[in-house]
Amino acid sequence: MADQQQDENKLIAERREKLSALRDGCKANGHRNDFDRKDLAADLQAKFGEFSKEELEAQDNQVAVAGRIMFQRGPFTKINDASGGIQFYVPKDVQKEINYKSKFDLGDIVGARGALHKSGKGELYVNVATADDLIMLTKSLRPLPDKFHGLADQEIKYRQRYVDLIINQETRDLFMVRSKIIEAMRKYLSDRNFMEVETPMLQAIPGGATAKPFETHHNALGIDMYLRIAPELYLKRLLVGGFERVFEINRNFRNEGLSTRHNPEFTMIEFYQAYATYHDLMDTTEDMLRNIAQDVLGTTDIVSTEKDAEGNVVNETVYDFAKPFARLTMMEAVLKYNPDFDEAVINDPENNLDKLIAYGRQVGIREDAKQSAWGAGKWLCEIFEETAEHKLDQPTFITAYPWEVSPLARRNDENPFITDRFEFFVGGRELANGFSELNDAEDQAERFRKQVEEKDAGDDEAMHYDADYVQALEYGMPPAAGEGIGIDRLVMLFTDSPTIKDVILFPHMRPRG
Repeated sequence: MADQQQDENKLIAERREKLSALRDGCKANGHRNDFDRKDLAADLQAKFGEFSKEELEAQDNQVAVAGRIMFQRGPFTKINDASGGIQFYVPKDVQKEINYKSKFDLGDIVGARGALHKSGKGELYVNVATADDLIMLTKSLRPLPDKFHGLADQEIKYRQRYVDLIINQETRDLFMVRSKIIEAMRKYLSDRNFMEVETPMLQAIPGGATAKPFETHHNALGIDMYLRIAPELYLKRLLVGGFERVFEINRNFRNEGLSTRHNPEFTMIEFYQAYATYHDLMDTTEDMLRNIAQDVLGTTDIVSTEKDAEGNVVNETVYDFAKPFARLTMMEAVLKYNPDFDEAVINDPENNLDKLIAYGRQVGIREDAKQSAWGAGKWLCEIFEETAEHKLDQPTFITAYPWEVSPLARRNDENPFITDRFEFFVGGRELANGFSELNDAEDQAERFRKQVEEKDAGDDEAMHYDADYVQALEYGMPPAAGEGIGIDRLVMLFTDSPTIKDVILFPHMRPRG
């Protein structure tokens, strides 16, 4: 490792000397910005890729390309721009005139002008006829990773994403897919008369989810504030104000641990529709995800692979987004995956709390001080998460969440123990959460008070009491339904990525050492 570092330092020193030589007598101080790039590699390939060598030479198409040097072999150099790669050719006399081999290195950003030709192997290249047609734009002071091994260290890929993007086309492709997924979501909702809005990221009271927030302090106002954990309560204030269909693609912040599915800063889309129910949003979710899969990936078969340490595929699962998504209540899911569970307990959980606790202990839910505040609904949800959630492989909606774990959802009219809420799962992972909204101001106030009791009992993820939101409901919010979809997890699914760090450009990492 020490020898490798020493070699790299030597290469950096040599490149700094080359930059110093470029600076001498150069008004741009070695970093020119006067090259007029007129052509992208992909556009040239699309327009001229089918032409023969003779046809191109006869046409004398003059082009100007620019990009990063990725490969050099003799007089041929390959550069990459944002669209792809193309080569340029430097004749021997021009090489000699500009000291080509010692001046240009892998990683340098250059501009090249000349006629477009095709090699004997059928590849397009730009013929650089004069020294003035090859221009150094930015000198790369650090050598790129070895072209044969690429950037293999996963941690470095996350910490130095810029190098990962330079080297790995697969990484660039993944983030282009991510962008297209977000674009498709935005278009789907906009086409259905949803209005995109923006709500505060810095909040006096964090709300909209049960999570521990990040805290900060506003000096001018002299108050503590929080980074938002969800935009929900502000979006529903807009329903009160008369906007009947709203959505926000938002950054949320939750002060929680790192895992393959969790990053403290993450992206969600939340959307709310007046005069709709959670059934409507399940239908919307199914249709939207099916459309996005087809539009972005070109298929409704979503492939998930399991790989060994060497990267070989050892198992493959196909999630079928074309078929209707399964729908189960939480109680049905618990019984399905726990055939030994007493159905009578499920049918009357509030009067069978002791049996719920005993079964929870049996399936591995450990004792915790916070459990003293848990009711039957919380225990039922914990048993579901422990025994059933990870087994929900194909696209599945789980409905009928207990009110105790759904502080913002509308109670079911026929069974007040549950709410009109769903969560959506694929491959054992939760991707979405939605419900018919609670618009009863008095019920909401009581549930906030229950959350405060849980916070006082030691639950640092329980909600605060939001008096302004209760006041907004007192003006009257129309019946409505709302939903949040985790974009990072959806991109993980659609790109077959094993960890959330793969789909976030700059994921949070533990400090070195």
